[in-house]
Amino acid sequence: MKVYVAGPYTKGDVALNVRRAIEAADCLLKAGHQPFLPHLTHFWHLVCPGPYEQWMALDLAWLSVCHALVRLPGESSGADREVAEAIKLGTPVFSGVEAFLEWRG
Repeated sequence: MKVYVAGPYTKGDVALNVRRAIEAADCLLKAGHQPFLPHLTHFWHLVCPGPYEQWMALDLAWLSVCHALVRLPGESSGADREVAEAIKLGTPVFSGVEAFLEWRG
């Protein structure tokens, strides 16, 4: 399944947030899924900076083709916005990788 990973990015330690998101995506990949990790635009933004809404629009476009969303713990207005969009689209939302993997059996 294509799984969108939503979680903190700018609140707290950005490097640690990106690392945690990569680790979550890696677990999903190793379980046979295709994670989409919006946190990786962090590196794109370092080379070619863009406004926040540009990155959100890109992320939400990818969310629309994902089969599920995994919400990582932590405060994040962007991730909350992604969860709200997933609910609007009828995309299942899971609190953490383990909850998603349990659901998939």
